[in-house]
Amino acid sequence: MDQHILQSFPSGFRALILGASGGIGAAFAEQLSAQPACGAVHVLHRHSEPGLDFSDEASIAAAAASMRAHGPFHLIINAVGLLHSPDFMPEKKLGDLHYAQLMATFQVNTFGPALALRHFSGLLDTRRAVLVMLSAKVGSIEDNRLGGWYSYRASKAALNMLIKTAAIELKRSQPATVLLAMHPGTVTTRLSQPFRGGRAARSARQAAQEMLAVIDQKMPADSGSFVTYSNEHLPW
Repeated sequence: MDQHILQSFPSGFRALILGASGGIGAAFAEQLSAQPACGAVHVLHRHSEPGLDFSDEASIAAAAASMRAHGPFHLIINAVGLLHSPDFMPEKKLGDLHYAQLMATFQVNTFGPALALRHFSGLLDTRRAVLVMLSAKVGSIEDNRLGGWYSYRASKAALNMLIKTAAIELKRSQPATVLLAMHPGTVTTRLSQPFRGGRAARSARQAAQEMLAVIDQKMPADSGSFVTYSNEHLPW
């Protein structure tokens, strides 16, 4: 698909990608760097300088502090997420639940993003700013019809609540800010690789293009929304 040219952001706009070493995060950085109006794209991940590690609270505050000199930012996207690891796969039943997996999943998908909301929201531009947290459709409580994947579903549902709550606060203190929970769909990344099966998966490049086209449409009235890459509104 052809690249969508962002129209709602000012000339020379600045973007920041959290988790830019992953497939979707890297694709966002690549797509934004190619935008004619984009003045700068900054990236953070565990191996960047400074590093950003959602399992290390101090690194989140330090990374945000280091980025202050490069802001304010018109677009911040958090693409960090954890579904499985070398130590575990998503739970299929209650008998699979244990603390280690729950803690690891919530640390990356919920606690880290919560601290990112705290430390990075203050770096947003006061005139036009969008902060996107990649969520997941399986984090919708109303849409849950298959069960399973306890840690991942719950961590994304909790993330959605954090985003909705922060949107209410920022509407008062930073009225130009748009805060979104966004479902990227099935993408050919390491996160989804064991679970794609016969489902159609898109490239990270295509997913980033589609999501940027949706982000470009979002205005302050949309803050606190839970949307998909195709601009479908999802139930909480």
